[in-house]
Amino acid sequence: MPGLESWMDVTEVSFNVLLLFEPFQIEYIATHKPDTAMGTALKAHSAVDWYLRQIHPPIGDYLDRCLELAIQNPSPEQIRQSEIEILERYRDWVVYAVKPERYDELEFNSWDDGSLLSMADFKQKVVVDIGSGTGRLAFAVAPIAYTVYAVEPVANLRKFIWKRRDELGLENTFPLDGTITQIPLPDNFADIVMSGHVFGDDPPAEVAEMTRVTRDGGIILLHPGTVAKAETEAHRYLVNQGFGVATFEEPGAGTLRKYWKTIHK
Repeated sequence: MPGLESWMDVTEVSFNVLLLFEPFQIEYIATHKPDTAMGTALKAHSAVDWYLRQIHPPIGDYLDRCLELAIQNPSPEQIRQSEIEILERYRDWVVYAVKPERYDELEFNSWDDGSLLSMADFKQKVVVDIGSGTGRLAFAVAPIAYTVYAVEPVANLRKFIWKRRDELGLENTFPLDGTITQIPLPDNFADIVMSGHVFGDDPPAEVAEMTRVTRDGGIILLHPGTVAKAETEAHRYLVNQGFGVATFEEPGAGTLRKYWKTIHK
């Protein structure tokens, strides 16, 4: 992903924005190493501490260890410095929560639609876009698809998609809550299942779930799937599973890989 420093100035954002974080994001926070910045910020924001524990109880041990590392009797400046360190750590989530239009304006979203549209025949197809974000992929194909389901776990991004679909007059586009390993649709539902900047945390589970909702003869597309210069586990897994591979240029990000596979059941 292009440099996060260009996304927004988090120094203007309240630490209480963490109250807008989703369960899957809080679960991810719990995987980090406890540190002084998180402890100091949480000690000054008991409501945030309470909220994180309620939404994802297993995070409690991580939070307790952070609090043990907190600065004792910090000055207001030290508290704010700690808050900003955490806000910068999760800058992308902060943008999703408070200013999704900023994400939508970023340079890397200005890739040529033809790069995606050339990967399959989207005409009158049922399409599922996973991790839809602000709908960059979904809105590229919606004018020719039969219907598009934009699966996105962040509530404020789904709200943004609803607003944008109305502005564009694309009444065949429907945002849904879900993730790449929990797609809220039946087996053999879609002609095309696609995603971008989402795949890779658990390749086997992600491919299995995308395959489940794809019809026999349907297609799975990843645009993009991985960075071209990186020989990642995700890339190796996709190649071993028979996915085709090509590259395209994402403005500001360089050369990325895209993948596709026709599913036979």
